[in-house]
Amino acid sequence: MALAAQQIPRWFNSIKSSSFINTTQLTKRFTRPGKTLLPGFSAQPQMSSDNYFLQWGFRSYQTSSLWNSSQQTNSNNQGNYPAQSTLLPSMSEQSQKAQKIPNFDSELSLEGLDDLPPLSPLQPVSEEEAIQIIADPPLPPGSFTLRDYVDHSETLQKLVLLGVDLSKIEKHPDAANLLLRLDFEKDVKQILFFLKDLGIEDNYLGTFLTKNYAIFSEDLEDLKTRVAYLRSKNFSKADVAQMVRNAPFLLNFSVERLDNRLGFFQKELELSVKKTRDLVVRLPRLLTGSLEPVKENMKVYRLELGFKHNEIQHMITRIPKILTANKRKLTEIFDYLHNVMNIPHHIIVKFPQVFNTRLFKVKERHLFLTYLGRAQYDPEKPNYISLDKLVSIPDEIFCEELANASVQDFEKFLKTL
Repeated sequence: MALAAQQIPRWFNSIKSSSFINTTQLTKRFTRPGKTLLPGFSAQPQMSSDNYFLQWGFRSYQTSSLWNSSQQTNSNNQGNYPAQSTLLPSMSEQSQKAQKIPNFDSELSLEGLDDLPPLSPLQPVSEEEAIQIIADPPLPPGSFTLRDYVDHSETLQKLVLLGVDLSKIEKHPDAANLLLRLDFEKDVKQILFFLKDLGIEDNYLGTFLTKNYAIFSEDLEDLKTRVAYLRSKNFSKADVAQMVRNAPFLLNFSVERLDNRLGFFQKELELSVKKTRDLVVRLPRLLTGSLEPVKENMKVYRLELGFKHNEIQHMITRIPKILTANKRKLTEIFDYLHNVMNIPHHIIVKFPQVFNTRLFKVKERHLFLTYLGRAQYDPEKPNYISLDKLVSIPDEIFCEELANASVQDFEKFLKTL
């Protein structure tokens, strides 16, 4: 539209020029020296405005044609002025010249405007034409950050208000293309209402969408179907909300995948339906992550560490996270507990949280207790120290209750290691 707005005034100028030439030629031919074309109209009109000039030119010619025709008819009827007819053009000449005059209405048709040549970007533009140009703010031609598009996208603006961290999302190569194509009213709002109905709090929506922006590519009906499946397996609404918060990609997987995962853990671990349900509620990443670490760790517990099947069941139901722990970390901690600290399997089974502890922390405290002569981990003997307290309590309580020493003494001892 801006291009057409610039071309129309220039086209009008060409119409004015051609009209002026044709009108001048006509007035010279139809008038005699010293005479006026009609009373009140001069052969040299005053151009007070462009519109007046155009109107004057066409009306002058039409009026003169009608007046001359009437004069010729009267002269023929009266027979008094035979010579005057030679000064006037014949009707055929008038029709031919009329065809040469541009038709103002046809020249201004929209079809004609479509055929106008494109305006050159180097062609000068007047101030009046420049005022009529309306251009939208241009999008960045290329950018490595979504920040440059926020001012142009309602969707991005409202996602930022919800607390979505675009700096994390833009690290994914497909994120920008997805978000910039979303319509907030049609694509985003319905997903937000769905998440709120599911139990996701308003203050957590930004964090959730930062992790799982891909949920906007999912069909809403598919999301509802997956929630309905979990509810059919006796997961409560609170359970589903907790699972979605802890595993944001849970609802991106099909019902078939969710069903296969639940069946795998129930069969592989030989757990009851209730224990299987409790297991995935506490660690829903078991339904979304890879099964290879789980299978590998099951072999490690059974073949390398020597735990029995019922002992493995007890440990993973207490601490589900040890199913996905790093294999090297598991073997190093077990080796130190069993071969250095001389703790048997049945005691380790009672405190599986020790596998979630850093090895250096276990070493530092055990060596300090050994230095003080208080490293006693047998529950049948006095001054027993449980593995739970050994790895879970802070240094102040550890020194006061288990080591009977000050924190300063513990820090000085650590400097000797």
